[in-house]
Amino acid sequence: MAFVQFSQVSLAFGDRDILKNVTVNLQTGTKAALTGANGAGKSTLIKIMAGLIKPDSGSRTVQKDSRIAYLPQSGLTHHGRTLLDEADQAFEFGYKIQEEIDRIGDLLTKNPPNTENLLIQQSDLMTKLEDSGWHRRKATAESVLIGLGFSREDFSKMTEEFSGGWQMRIALAKALMQNPDILLLDEPTNYLDLEARTWLEQFLQNYKGGFLLVSHDRYFLDVTINEVYELFGGDLKRYPGNFTHYEKVRAVELETLINQYEQQQQEIQHLEDYIRRFGAKASKAAQAQDRQKRLDKIVRIEIPESLKKIHFSFPKAPHAGKLVLRLNGITKSYDGQKNVLNNLNLTVENGERLVVAGHNGAGKSTLLRIIAGEDRNFSGEIIPGAGVQIGYFSQDNAETIKGSETIIDCIEKEAPLELIPKIRDMLGAFLFRGDDVFKTLDVLSGGEKSRVALLRLLLRPVNLLILDEPTNHLDMHSKDVLQDALKDFGGTVIFVSHDRQFIENLATKVLELKPGLFREFPGDYHYYQERLEAEAQGIIAGGTINGNDESTSSTAAGKSKDTNASLGAGNGASSSAQTSLSYEEQKALRAQKSKMEKEVARLEQEITKAENEKKTLENQMANPEVYSNGEKCRVIQQKISELDKVLESLNEQWETAAEALG
Repeated sequence: MAFVQFSQVSLAFGDRDILKNVTVNLQTGTKAALTGANGAGKSTLIKIMAGLIKPDSGSRTVQKDSRIAYLPQSGLTHHGRTLLDEADQAFEFGYKIQEEIDRIGDLLTKNPPNTENLLIQQSDLMTKLEDSGWHRRKATAESVLIGLGFSREDFSKMTEEFSGGWQMRIALAKALMQNPDILLLDEPTNYLDLEARTWLEQFLQNYKGGFLLVSHDRYFLDVTINEVYELFGGDLKRYPGNFTHYEKVRAVELETLINQYEQQQQEIQHLEDYIRRFGAKASKAAQAQDRQKRLDKIVRIEIPESLKKIHFSFPKAPHAGKLVLRLNGITKSYDGQKNVLNNLNLTVENGERLVVAGHNGAGKSTLLRIIAGEDRNFSGEIIPGAGVQIGYFSQDNAETIKGSETIIDCIEKEAPLELIPKIRDMLGAFLFRGDDVFKTLDVLSGGEKSRVALLRLLLRPVNLLILDEPTNHLDMHSKDVLQDALKDFGGTVIFVSHDRQFIENLATKVLELKPGLFREFPGDYHYYQERLEAEAQGIIAGGTINGNDESTSSTAAGKSKDTNASLGAGNGASSSAQTSLSYEEQKALRAQKSKMEKEVARLEQEITKAENEKKTLENQMANPEVYSNGEKCRVIQQKISELDKVLESLNEQWETAAEALG
């Protein structure tokens, strides 16, 4: 069993202890999360685990031949290769093993005295190479890349053509394709949409190695891990169970800690008051000195800013009518040929929390820019309701944050008078704590500027908030604060997010976009997911519409009330008759499924046959009559190479057939 173990690891930056005698063991089968407040040292610890940073003290032990793959939060770029060629770099370890196998094969042709040892080495290497999945590398690369959102058209593109977020997807893909014994992933979901996150969840659920990951996505953690390590004040503590269980257990612990903190603060306050009042009086000097000694001996309980309860409310939303927004026939194309949005109709009513869902490139951000008035190059009509005042946030807002004033001055200048006393708490909720509030805007990072831009927007009295990925650059605590504030918001919200739990807790309605297509689901995100699952299983029909085609909709089986998903119904109406699969359609589906099952079975037989043939040839390589004969050895090696190509092709066909079968 592969493992990497850390014993009594300590690290300090200046006078601050980041890690204090930390001990942890990661091994095959580990499914763990590393959590803690921002600045607690999570990324530092994971870099020590990866061997990139040396601790001040303690030991790091890695079992021989254990392979570790590490993915940082950001900063990786790729260039000079096509996407597929870059992906192939993940299999470098396999090429090295194959080179060693070939080297030993060449030695064996010379009939060396240590033949038996060489044969054992070669056999071990062949087994190691087979177990690593190296022979299936092409199929693995394509499967992982498509799972993470790349298209087959992307495979031949040069890597430098991809943006920063896609660069990190390439890096994530390479880490996964290495199939290491231990995966160390620092915020792997940062640049993934919901579909790619779902694929990664399934990948990690089935992963046979061990992994430790840092993430601010609760849902992602809940479905992938079974233990949590928390960094708190330099100490590392393990909690068995998923992330929700950890939070429940930790909440009880923190309640006790916070009570102790508050009692200690009262004691400190009393001692300081006494010293301040009587320290200069000769008659009380002895008592004051005694209290000073008691004060100096107190071991201070530290409560991170992220654990302090913070709640804020938006300025009161201006009054608006029941109808907030109507979109008629919105059509948008960037190249004049392919429509990103095609004849989209939508009605938004007061108080709704509408999430816009869909794959990357489906037009989500485009639609939000159009509604916000940032993009006017489209056809169709937008009709705002009476009194509607829009506030719009996107990651591009960070570019407007500039100047020499401090963060706190910037926010205080724009905050309504009644919110001025809460500014420090609000800044803390958006991760500006302590002296951070005195940073000038010009020195802020892109993520910090995005948080300032979001907070500035939330301070304005609007009644329609349009938010494009508002939870990016926020930790869990900050997401909770924002989510609670949005729930209490007196206006309407239209938003895009890749955070599953944030969507589930906020959305009351779903608009699904596909390139040129749209469907409206008047229900929460759970209902939307149930509908998609029911469609995938053939329980209900999943109609599509394009432009002015007739709309259809259907209801999920077992629903107690008749809630229809409007598939492109004009003016947001949810009209249409229920539809279900006819007998002939069901018969055709069963026939297709039976055909695919037979194809999968046939391919599995072919793969087994080819693998047995390869094993027979590899056994022949151990025969002295073969390995001592250079010509026979070359012939068999050639046959093995040909079988490798056959197996690669068969595995690709099997994956395609299995995916079609579902």
